Amino acid sequence: MSALLVEESIYNLIPPVPCKPFKPPRYVSKLNPYVKHTIEQSKSQWKTIGPAKVNVPSPKDFLQKHSREPKLPKRKRDQAGKKTVQLSVPHRTDHPIMGIQSHKNFINTNAANVIMGVPKKPVPLCVDKYQGDKFLLETSGLVPRYLKKKDYGVTPEYVIRRNEEAKRAQEAYDAYVKKTLRERAMKRLTDEEREELLDGLKKNWEHVHQAFQSLSVEIDTLPKKLNKERLELQMKQLEHDISTIEKHKVIYIANK
Repeated sequence: MSALLVEESIYNLIPPVPCKPFKPPRYVSKLNPYVKHTIEQSKSQWKTIGPAKVNVPSPKDFLQKHSREPKLPKRKRDQAGKKTVQLSVPHRTDHPIMGIQSHKNFINTNAANVIMGVPKKPVPLCVDKYQGDKFLLETSGLVPRYLKKKDYGVTPEYVIRRNEEAKRAQEAYDAYVKKTLRERAMKRLTDEEREELLDGLKKNWEHVHQAFQSLSVEIDTLPKKLNKERLELQMKQLEHDISTIEKHKVIYIANK
């Protein structure tokens, strides 16, 4: 009850006066003029949005009619103040004499040419639609133009030239192949060459056999064993070659 009595006090009926908050003055730097001066010095005219100063046109210099047209020079006046006539025009009573005069009647000549002339032939056209769209018959593809040409069906010169070049290249290649095969062809040994080859092989076998007979009886080292195997292989190869040559009387040798 005490709280309710306080709220119902007569002093609460008077509206309170609103108290405005205190606003301090706006801060202004002391270096503001110095900063403005520095920025103006560092700026250039082309770094701003537009030029620093623009010359405003005068309102008296407005565009007038025919002001852009080229002006002709003024005519010269004589002492009396009259204009001098530079180009004189002949009068109606004057009859100038031309260099070439013709007495031809062009009217009758043109009429005779029209009467005696051959009428022009109409241009051949083709109509492809019922609306009447016309096209040239020559370029429509309906006229056999290419069949009537003089060179129709004739082999072009570039094809003939290309075929001749291919033929010459093929002939050169065939000649090269024949020459190569002829050089690499197998050569037949004559009887004298065969006998000389056989005698040479037998002499080599005798030389190797003599070296084999000169070996020591006791082979107790690795070099002696390898030397003996090498001489045996040489003797076997020479014996094989001698038997092959003696068996075949006709022998061919391939050229490298």
